[in-house]
Amino acid sequence: MTTSATALAHAVEEQERGLATCVHCGFCLPACPTYRRLGDEADSPRGRLYLMQAVVEGRLTADSDAFQTHLSRCLGCRACEPVCPSGVAYGHLLELARHVAVDARRPPPLARLLLHVFAKSWLARPALLAARLLRAIGIPALAARLGPSGGAPGPLRLGLAMLAASAPSRPPASSKPAPGRTPPPSSAQPWHPSGTSPTSGARRPPGAPRPSDASPAPAPAPPSPPTVAVLAGCVQAGLFSRVNRATVRVLEANGCRVLPMPGQGCCGALHAHAGDLAAARALARRNVAAFEAAGVDHLAMNASGCGAAVASYGSLLAGDPAFAERAAAVAARAVDVSELLARQGGPAPGGPVRLVATCDAPCHLLHAQGVDGAAETLLAGVPELELVPLQNAAECCGGAGLYGLSQRELGSRIGSDKVQAVLATGADAVVTANPGCMMQIGAGLRLAGRPLPVFHPVELLAESYKRT
Repeated sequence: MTTSATALAHAVEEQERGLATCVHCGFCLPACPTYRRLGDEADSPRGRLYLMQAVVEGRLTADSDAFQTHLSRCLGCRACEPVCPSGVAYGHLLELARHVAVDARRPPPLARLLLHVFAKSWLARPALLAARLLRAIGIPALAARLGPSGGAPGPLRLGLAMLAASAPSRPPASSKPAPGRTPPPSSAQPWHPSGTSPTSGARRPPGAPRPSDASPAPAPAPPSPPTVAVLAGCVQAGLFSRVNRATVRVLEANGCRVLPMPGQGCCGALHAHAGDLAAARALARRNVAAFEAAGVDHLAMNASGCGAAVASYGSLLAGDPAFAERAAAVAARAVDVSELLARQGGPAPGGPVRLVATCDAPCHLLHAQGVDGAAETLLAGVPELELVPLQNAAECCGGAGLYGLSQRELGSRIGSDKVQAVLATGADAVVTANPGCMMQIGAGLRLAGRPLPVFHPVELLAESYKRT
Protein backbone atom coordinates (compact mmCIF):
# COMPACT_ATOMS: atom_id res chain seq x y z
CA MET A 1 0.00 0.00 0.00
CA THR A 2 1.36 3.43 -0.92
CA THR A 3 2.07 6.08 1.71
CA SER A 4 -0.80 8.18 0.38
CA ALA A 5 -3.21 5.25 0.51
CA THR A 6 -2.10 4.41 4.06
CA ALA A 7 -2.70 8.00 5.17
CA LEU A 8 -6.12 7.95 3.52
CA ALA A 9 -7.09 4.68 5.22
CA HIS A 10 -5.98 5.99 8.62
CA ALA A 11 -8.01 9.21 8.15
CA VAL A 12 -11.11 7.19 7.21
CA GLU A 13 -10.66 4.97 10.26
CA GLU A 14 -10.48 8.01 12.55
CA GLN A 15 -13.65 9.42 10.96
CA GLU A 16 -15.55 6.16 11.46
CA ARG A 17 -15.07 6.33 15.22
CA GLY A 18 -16.24 9.96 15.40
CA LEU A 19 -19.12 9.66 12.95
CA ALA A 20 -20.89 7.12 15.14
CA THR A 21 -21.79 9.79 17.70
CA CYS A 22 -24.03 11.77 15.30
CA VAL A 23 -27.70 10.82 15.81
CA HIS A 24 -28.91 13.11 12.98
CA CYS A 25 -31.22 15.04 15.30
CA GLY A 26 -31.04 18.19 13.19
CA PHE A 27 -30.22 20.63 15.99
CA CYS A 28 -27.29 21.80 13.88
CA LEU A 29 -29.41 22.89 10.91
CA PRO A 30 -30.49 26.37 12.08
CA ALA A 31 -26.95 27.06 13.33
CA CYS A 32 -25.34 26.37 9.95
CA PRO A 33 -24.84 29.45 7.72
CA THR A 34 -24.69 27.46 4.48
CA TYR A 35 -27.81 25.40 5.21
CA ARG A 36 -29.74 28.54 6.17
CA ARG A 37 -28.92 30.08 2.80
CA LEU A 38 -29.03 27.08 0.49
CA GLY A 39 -31.65 24.90 2.20
CA ASP A 40 -29.83 21.78 1.01
CA GLU A 41 -29.49 18.93 3.51
CA ALA A 42 -26.11 18.07 1.99
CA ASP A 43 -24.91 21.56 2.93
CA SER A 44 -25.70 21.05 6.60
CA PRO A 45 -23.41 19.52 9.24
CA ARG A 46 -25.41 16.30 9.52
CA GLY A 47 -25.60 16.10 5.72
CA ARG A 48 -21.84 16.40 5.43
CA LEU A 49 -21.39 13.80 8.18
CA TYR A 50 -23.66 11.51 6.16
CA LEU A 51 -21.42 12.01 3.11
CA MET A 52 -18.35 11.23 5.23
CA GLN A 53 -20.04 8.03 6.44
CA ALA A 54 -20.84 7.10 2.85
CA VAL A 55 -17.15 7.38 1.95
CA VAL A 56 -16.16 5.35 5.02
CA GLU A 57 -18.61 2.58 4.02
CA GLY A 58 -17.57 2.64 0.36
CA ARG A 59 -20.94 3.86 -0.93
CA LEU A 60 -19.34 7.05 -2.24
CA THR A 61 -15.88 7.79 -3.55
CA ALA A 62 -13.78 10.62 -2.16
CA ASP A 63 -13.31 12.12 -5.61
CA SER A 64 -17.07 12.28 -6.30
CA ASP A 65 -18.58 15.68 -7.04
CA ALA A 66 -21.03 15.37 -4.12
CA PHE A 67 -18.29 14.76 -1.53
CA GLN A 68 -15.97 17.40 -2.95
CA THR A 69 -18.62 20.09 -3.51
CA HIS A 70 -20.46 19.94 -0.21
CA LEU A 71 -17.33 19.67 1.91
CA SER A 72 -15.78 22.64 0.12
CA ARG A 73 -18.89 24.72 0.84
CA CYS A 74 -18.50 24.28 4.59
CA LEU A 75 -17.14 27.39 6.31
CA GLY A 76 -15.66 25.39 9.15
CA CYS A 77 -17.18 27.96 11.54
CA ARG A 78 -18.09 25.16 13.99
CA ALA A 79 -21.33 26.88 15.03
CA CYS A 80 -22.85 23.39 15.01
CA GLU A 81 -20.66 22.12 17.86
CA PRO A 82 -22.15 24.09 20.80
CA VAL A 83 -25.71 23.05 19.86
CA CYS A 84 -24.93 19.36 19.28
CA PRO A 85 -26.38 17.21 22.09
CA SER A 86 -24.10 14.31 21.13
CA GLY A 87 -20.91 16.34 21.28
CA VAL A 88 -19.78 15.52 17.76
CA ALA A 89 -16.27 16.92 17.15
CA TYR A 90 -17.33 18.26 13.79
CA GLY A 91 -14.33 20.56 13.26
CA HIS A 92 -11.86 17.70 13.72
CA LEU A 93 -13.89 15.40 11.45
CA LEU A 94 -14.10 18.11 8.80
CA GLU A 95 -10.32 18.51 8.71
CA LEU A 96 -9.87 14.74 8.38
CA ALA A 97 -12.51 14.60 5.65
CA ARG A 98 -10.86 17.42 3.75
CA HIS A 99 -7.58 15.57 4.04
CA VAL A 100 -9.30 12.66 2.31
CA ALA A 101 -10.81 14.99 -0.29
CA VAL A 102 -7.47 16.65 -1.05
CA ASP A 103 -5.81 13.24 -1.35
CA ALA A 104 -8.41 12.32 -3.96
CA ARG A 105 -8.52 15.61 -5.88
CA ARG A 106 -5.97 18.42 -5.78
CA PRO A 107 -7.22 21.86 -4.66
CA PRO A 108 -7.20 24.86 -7.05
CA PRO A 109 -3.80 26.34 -7.97
CA LEU A 110 -4.33 29.57 -6.01
CA ALA A 111 -5.08 27.66 -2.81
CA ARG A 112 -2.03 25.43 -3.32
CA LEU A 113 0.17 28.48 -3.87
CA LEU A 114 -1.02 30.28 -0.74
CA LEU A 115 -0.65 27.18 1.43
CA HIS A 116 2.86 26.61 0.09
CA VAL A 117 3.87 30.21 0.80
CA PHE A 118 2.57 30.25 4.39
CA ALA A 119 4.15 26.89 5.16
CA LYS A 120 7.61 28.39 4.66
CA SER A 121 8.60 31.54 6.55
CA TRP A 122 11.31 32.40 4.03
CA LEU A 123 8.55 32.70 1.41
CA ALA A 124 5.87 34.21 3.64
CA ARG A 125 8.01 37.11 4.91
CA PRO A 126 8.85 38.61 1.48
CA ALA A 127 5.32 37.94 0.22
CA LEU A 128 3.81 39.85 3.14
CA LEU A 129 6.40 42.61 2.75
CA ALA A 130 5.33 43.00 -0.88
CA ALA A 131 1.70 43.11 0.28
CA ARG A 132 2.49 45.89 2.75
CA LEU A 133 4.28 47.89 0.06
CA LEU A 134 1.32 47.45 -2.29
CA ARG A 135 -1.01 48.54 0.50
CA ALA A 136 1.13 51.62 1.20
CA ILE A 137 0.93 52.95 -2.35
CA GLY A 138 -2.88 52.83 -2.24
CA ILE A 139 -3.70 50.53 -5.15
CA PRO A 140 -5.81 48.09 -3.07
CA ALA A 141 -7.94 50.90 -1.62
CA LEU A 142 -8.41 52.39 -5.10
CA ALA A 143 -9.43 49.03 -6.57
CA ALA A 144 -12.02 48.54 -3.83
CA ARG A 145 -13.44 52.02 -4.30
CA LEU A 146 -13.56 52.20 -8.12
CA GLY A 147 -14.50 48.65 -9.08
CA PRO A 148 -17.91 47.58 -10.38
CA SER A 149 -20.78 47.36 -7.92
CA GLY A 150 -23.22 44.48 -7.50
CA GLY A 151 -22.63 40.74 -7.48
CA ALA A 152 -19.70 38.84 -6.09
CA PRO A 153 -16.38 40.63 -6.64
CA GLY A 154 -13.69 38.89 -8.65
CA PRO A 155 -10.91 37.17 -6.71
CA LEU A 156 -8.36 39.89 -7.52
CA ARG A 157 -10.62 42.76 -6.44
CA LEU A 158 -11.71 40.91 -3.32
CA GLY A 159 -8.10 40.14 -2.43
CA LEU A 160 -7.11 43.80 -2.92
CA ALA A 161 -10.07 44.98 -0.84
CA MET A 162 -9.03 42.62 1.96
CA LEU A 163 -5.49 43.96 1.79
CA ALA A 164 -6.79 47.53 1.93
CA ALA A 165 -8.88 46.60 4.98
CA SER A 166 -5.74 45.52 6.83
CA ALA A 167 -4.38 49.08 6.88
CA PRO A 168 -4.18 50.70 10.33
CA SER A 169 -6.81 53.17 11.54
CA ARG A 170 -6.65 55.48 14.55
CA PRO A 171 -9.61 56.11 16.84
CA PRO A 172 -10.71 59.75 17.08
CA ALA A 173 -9.26 61.83 19.91
CA SER A 174 -11.41 62.28 22.99
CA SER A 175 -12.54 65.76 23.98
CA LYS A 176 -11.93 65.34 27.69
CA PRO A 177 -9.69 63.41 30.09
CA ALA A 178 -10.93 60.52 32.15
CA PRO A 179 -11.31 61.73 35.74
CA GLY A 180 -9.72 59.65 38.46
CA ARG A 181 -7.92 57.28 36.11
CA THR A 182 -4.49 55.96 37.03
CA PRO A 183 -2.15 55.35 34.11
CA PRO A 184 -1.15 51.69 33.72
CA PRO A 185 2.55 50.85 33.70
CA SER A 186 4.22 51.39 30.35
CA SER A 187 6.72 49.16 28.60
CA ALA A 188 10.34 50.08 29.20
CA GLN A 189 11.65 48.34 26.08
CA PRO A 190 9.89 47.49 22.80
CA TRP A 191 8.99 43.94 21.91
CA HIS A 192 9.10 42.84 18.28
CA PRO A 193 6.76 40.31 16.66
CA SER A 194 9.74 38.32 15.38
CA GLY A 195 10.13 37.05 18.94
CA THR A 196 13.86 37.74 19.00
CA SER A 197 14.14 41.05 20.84
CA PRO A 198 14.32 41.34 24.63
CA THR A 199 11.46 42.77 26.59
CA SER A 200 11.15 44.60 29.84
CA GLY A 201 11.47 42.78 33.13
CA ALA A 202 8.94 42.11 35.81
CA ARG A 203 6.78 45.05 36.83
CA ARG A 204 4.36 45.80 39.62
CA PRO A 205 0.93 44.27 39.01
CA PRO A 206 -1.99 46.76 39.06
CA GLY A 207 -2.97 47.54 42.65
CA ALA A 208 0.18 46.19 44.27
CA PRO A 209 1.68 48.58 46.88
CA ARG A 210 4.87 50.45 46.08
CA PRO A 211 7.79 49.95 48.49
CA SER A 212 8.51 53.02 50.62
CA ASP A 213 11.90 54.12 51.89
CA ALA A 214 10.18 55.76 54.88
CA SER A 215 8.67 52.50 56.10
CA PRO A 216 10.21 50.97 59.23
CA ALA A 217 10.36 47.61 57.46
CA PRO A 218 10.60 46.76 53.76
CA ALA A 219 7.29 46.13 52.07
CA PRO A 220 6.60 42.55 51.07
CA ALA A 221 7.64 41.72 47.52
CA PRO A 222 4.77 41.61 45.05
CA PRO A 223 3.87 38.21 43.63
CA SER A 224 5.93 37.16 40.66
CA PRO A 225 4.15 38.26 37.48
CA PRO A 226 3.08 35.55 35.06
CA THR A 227 5.40 35.06 32.11
CA VAL A 228 3.76 35.13 28.70
CA ALA A 229 4.82 34.61 25.12
CA VAL A 230 2.70 35.94 22.24
CA LEU A 231 2.14 33.86 19.11
CA ALA A 232 3.04 36.39 16.43
CA GLY A 233 1.40 34.41 13.62
CA CYS A 234 1.98 34.86 9.89
CA VAL A 235 -0.75 37.19 8.58
CA GLN A 236 -0.94 38.82 12.00
CA ALA A 237 2.79 39.56 12.02
CA GLY A 238 2.92 40.48 8.34
CA LEU A 239 -0.13 42.75 8.03
CA PHE A 240 -1.24 43.43 11.62
CA SER A 241 2.03 43.85 13.51
CA ARG A 242 0.39 46.76 15.32
CA VAL A 243 -1.98 44.25 16.95
CA ASN A 244 0.97 42.25 18.26
CA ARG A 245 2.57 45.41 19.65
CA ALA A 246 -0.73 46.44 21.24
CA THR A 247 -1.08 42.97 22.75
CA VAL A 248 2.30 43.24 24.45
CA ARG A 249 1.52 46.73 25.76
CA VAL A 250 -1.81 45.56 27.18
CA LEU A 251 -0.34 42.46 28.79
CA GLU A 252 2.53 44.37 30.38
CA ALA A 253 0.16 47.08 31.55
CA ASN A 254 -1.76 44.38 33.37
CA GLY A 255 1.16 42.87 35.23
CA CYS A 256 2.39 40.22 32.80
CA ARG A 257 6.01 39.76 31.85
CA VAL A 258 6.16 39.23 28.08
CA LEU A 259 9.10 37.18 26.82
CA PRO A 260 10.21 36.40 23.27
CA MET A 261 9.53 33.03 21.65
CA PRO A 262 12.25 32.51 19.00
CA GLY A 263 11.65 29.83 16.41
CA GLN A 264 7.89 30.22 16.21
CA GLY A 265 5.99 30.43 12.93
CA CYS A 266 2.62 29.95 11.24
CA CYS A 267 0.17 28.03 13.46
CA GLY A 268 -0.99 25.78 10.61
CA ALA A 269 -4.67 26.76 10.77
CA LEU A 270 -4.99 27.47 7.04
CA HIS A 271 -3.39 24.14 6.20
CA ALA A 272 -5.52 22.13 8.61
CA HIS A 273 -8.74 23.75 7.34
CA ALA A 274 -7.70 23.01 3.75
CA GLY A 275 -6.91 19.36 4.49
CA ASP A 276 -3.12 19.65 4.27
CA LEU A 277 -2.58 17.91 7.60
CA ALA A 278 1.05 17.02 6.90
CA ALA A 279 1.99 20.70 6.67
CA ALA A 280 -0.21 21.57 9.66
CA ARG A 281 1.54 18.96 11.80
CA ALA A 282 5.00 20.14 10.75
CA LEU A 283 4.12 23.72 11.71
CA ALA A 284 2.60 22.55 15.00
CA ARG A 285 5.78 20.67 15.94
CA ARG A 286 7.80 23.81 15.32
CA ASN A 287 5.62 25.91 17.59
CA VAL A 288 5.51 23.28 20.32
CA ALA A 289 9.32 23.21 20.41
CA ALA A 290 9.49 27.03 20.39
CA PHE A 291 7.06 27.33 23.30
CA GLU A 292 8.94 24.75 25.35
CA ALA A 293 12.22 26.59 24.75
CA ALA A 294 10.65 29.91 25.79
CA GLY A 295 9.84 28.48 29.23
CA VAL A 296 6.83 30.72 29.88
CA ASP A 297 3.62 30.18 31.83
CA HIS A 298 1.18 31.01 29.04
CA LEU A 299 1.01 31.32 25.27
CA ALA A 300 -1.17 34.38 24.65
CA MET A 301 -3.28 34.31 21.49
CA ASN A 302 -4.67 37.40 19.77
CA ALA A 303 -5.99 35.72 16.60
CA SER A 304 -8.95 33.41 17.14
CA GLY A 305 -8.12 31.18 14.18
CA CYS A 306 -4.61 30.65 15.52
CA GLY A 307 -5.98 30.13 19.02
CA ALA A 308 -8.32 27.36 17.87
CA ALA A 309 -5.51 25.75 15.88
CA VAL A 310 -3.10 25.71 18.83
CA ALA A 311 -5.87 24.45 21.13
CA SER A 312 -6.21 21.44 18.80
CA TYR A 313 -2.49 20.60 18.72
CA GLY A 314 -3.14 17.73 21.11
CA SER A 315 -5.52 15.97 18.71
CA LEU A 316 -3.54 17.03 15.63
CA LEU A 317 -0.36 15.36 16.94
CA ALA A 318 -2.04 12.57 18.91
CA GLY A 319 -0.50 9.98 16.60
CA ASP A 320 3.05 11.30 17.00
CA PRO A 321 4.74 9.52 19.93
CA ALA A 322 7.46 12.17 20.17
CA PHE A 323 5.02 15.10 20.33
CA ALA A 324 1.62 13.86 21.54
CA GLU A 325 2.02 14.72 25.23
CA ARG A 326 4.08 17.84 24.53
CA ALA A 327 1.47 19.16 22.10
CA ALA A 328 -1.36 18.54 24.56
CA ALA A 329 0.58 20.45 27.25
CA VAL A 330 1.10 23.44 24.95
CA ALA A 331 -2.57 23.40 23.93
CA ALA A 332 -3.56 23.52 27.60
CA ARG A 333 -1.41 26.60 28.22
CA ALA A 334 -2.53 28.56 25.15
CA VAL A 335 -5.13 31.17 26.05
CA ASP A 336 -6.80 34.09 24.32
CA VAL A 337 -5.60 37.46 25.61
CA SER A 338 -9.13 38.37 26.72
CA GLU A 339 -9.49 35.18 28.74
CA LEU A 340 -6.03 35.63 30.27
CA LEU A 341 -6.90 39.12 31.50
CA ALA A 342 -10.32 37.99 32.70
CA ARG A 343 -8.62 35.41 34.92
CA GLN A 344 -6.67 38.24 36.50
CA GLY A 345 -9.80 40.22 37.33
CA GLY A 346 -10.18 42.07 34.05
CA PRO A 347 -7.98 44.66 32.36
CA ALA A 348 -6.79 47.76 34.18
CA PRO A 349 -8.78 50.93 33.34
CA GLY A 350 -7.42 53.38 30.80
CA GLY A 351 -8.18 56.76 29.29
CA PRO A 352 -11.13 57.84 27.12
CA VAL A 353 -11.69 56.67 23.56
CA ARG A 354 -14.72 58.43 22.10
CA LEU A 355 -16.14 55.93 19.64
CA VAL A 356 -19.38 54.08 18.90
CA ALA A 357 -18.46 50.54 17.90
CA THR A 358 -20.12 47.19 17.34
CA CYS A 359 -18.51 43.83 18.14
CA ASP A 360 -18.38 40.81 15.86
CA ALA A 361 -17.73 37.43 17.50
CA PRO A 362 -15.07 35.43 15.59
CA CYS A 363 -16.27 31.87 15.03
CA HIS A 364 -13.09 30.19 16.21
CA LEU A 365 -13.14 32.15 19.45
CA LEU A 366 -16.83 31.77 20.26
CA HIS A 367 -17.67 28.32 18.86
CA ALA A 368 -14.32 26.51 18.78
CA GLN A 369 -12.82 27.86 22.01
CA GLY A 370 -16.01 28.71 23.89
CA VAL A 371 -14.89 32.25 24.73
CA ASP A 372 -17.92 34.54 24.73
CA GLY A 373 -17.81 38.34 24.95
CA ALA A 374 -14.05 38.59 24.35
CA ALA A 375 -14.11 42.13 22.96
CA GLU A 376 -16.54 43.29 25.63
CA THR A 377 -14.24 41.88 28.33
CA LEU A 378 -11.26 43.81 27.02
CA LEU A 379 -13.13 47.06 26.44
CA ALA A 380 -15.35 47.18 29.53
CA GLY A 381 -13.19 49.76 31.28
CA VAL A 382 -12.59 52.16 28.37
CA PRO A 383 -14.30 55.52 29.08
CA GLU A 384 -16.46 57.10 26.36
CA LEU A 385 -16.42 53.92 24.26
CA GLU A 386 -19.99 52.90 23.45
CA LEU A 387 -20.63 49.34 22.27
CA VAL A 388 -23.84 48.75 20.35
CA PRO A 389 -25.23 45.24 19.74
CA LEU A 390 -24.78 43.56 16.36
CA GLN A 391 -27.59 41.37 15.03
CA ASN A 392 -26.41 37.79 14.43
CA ALA A 393 -23.00 38.68 15.82
CA ALA A 394 -22.25 34.99 16.33
CA GLU A 395 -22.70 34.08 12.67
CA CYS A 396 -19.67 33.69 10.42
CA CYS A 397 -18.58 36.70 8.35
CA GLY A 398 -17.82 34.49 5.33
CA GLY A 399 -14.04 34.84 5.51
CA ALA A 400 -13.14 31.40 6.90
CA GLY A 401 -9.53 31.34 5.76
CA LEU A 402 -9.48 30.96 1.98
CA TYR A 403 -13.28 30.57 1.73
CA GLY A 404 -13.93 34.03 0.32
CA LEU A 405 -11.61 33.24 -2.58
CA SER A 406 -12.66 29.62 -3.17
CA GLN A 407 -16.44 30.11 -2.72
CA ARG A 408 -16.91 33.65 -3.97
CA GLU A 409 -20.67 33.59 -4.58
CA LEU A 410 -21.65 32.01 -1.27
CA GLY A 411 -18.91 33.82 0.65
CA SER A 412 -20.14 37.11 -0.81
CA ARG A 413 -23.73 36.40 0.29
CA ILE A 414 -22.69 35.56 3.82
CA GLY A 415 -20.29 38.50 3.97
CA SER A 416 -22.90 40.92 2.62
CA ASP A 417 -25.32 39.91 5.36
CA LYS A 418 -22.66 40.69 7.96
CA VAL A 419 -21.91 44.06 6.35
CA GLN A 420 -25.59 45.01 6.30
CA ALA A 421 -25.92 44.05 9.95
CA VAL A 422 -22.93 46.26 10.80
CA LEU A 423 -24.32 49.21 8.86
CA ALA A 424 -27.73 48.79 10.53
CA THR A 425 -26.15 49.48 13.92
CA GLY A 426 -25.08 53.00 12.94
CA ALA A 427 -21.71 52.34 14.56
CA ASP A 428 -18.58 54.24 13.60
CA ALA A 429 -16.34 51.17 13.73
CA VAL A 430 -16.30 47.38 14.01
CA VAL A 431 -14.35 45.42 16.63
CA THR A 432 -13.35 41.80 16.10
CA ALA A 433 -10.50 39.61 17.31
CA ASN A 434 -9.24 37.77 14.23
CA PRO A 435 -7.22 39.10 11.28
CA GLY A 436 -9.24 37.12 8.74
CA CYS A 437 -12.49 38.57 10.10
CA MET A 438 -10.99 42.06 10.15
CA MET A 439 -10.04 41.74 6.49
CA GLN A 440 -13.29 40.08 5.38
CA ILE A 441 -15.61 42.55 7.12
CA GLY A 442 -13.41 45.50 6.22
CA ALA A 443 -13.33 44.43 2.57
CA GLY A 444 -17.11 44.05 2.49
CA LEU A 445 -17.58 47.53 3.93
CA ARG A 446 -15.18 49.00 1.37
CA LEU A 447 -16.86 47.21 -1.52
CA ALA A 448 -20.20 48.55 -0.25
CA GLY A 449 -18.81 52.09 -0.34
CA ARG A 450 -18.75 52.40 3.48
CA PRO A 451 -15.12 51.93 4.55
CA LEU A 452 -15.63 51.90 8.32
CA PRO A 453 -12.50 51.14 10.34
CA VAL A 454 -12.17 47.65 11.82
CA PHE A 455 -10.19 47.33 15.06
CA HIS A 456 -8.86 44.49 17.13
CA PRO A 457 -10.04 45.03 20.73
CA VAL A 458 -6.47 45.15 22.06
CA GLU A 459 -5.80 48.09 19.71
CA LEU A 460 -8.51 50.13 21.38
CA LEU A 461 -7.43 49.08 24.87
CA ALA A 462 -3.79 49.97 24.12
CA GLU A 463 -4.95 53.31 22.73
CA SER A 464 -6.92 53.86 25.90
CA TYR A 465 -3.76 53.30 27.94
CA LYS A 466 -1.92 55.90 25.87
CA ARG A 467 -4.56 58.47 26.81
CA THR A 468 -4.23 58.23 30.59
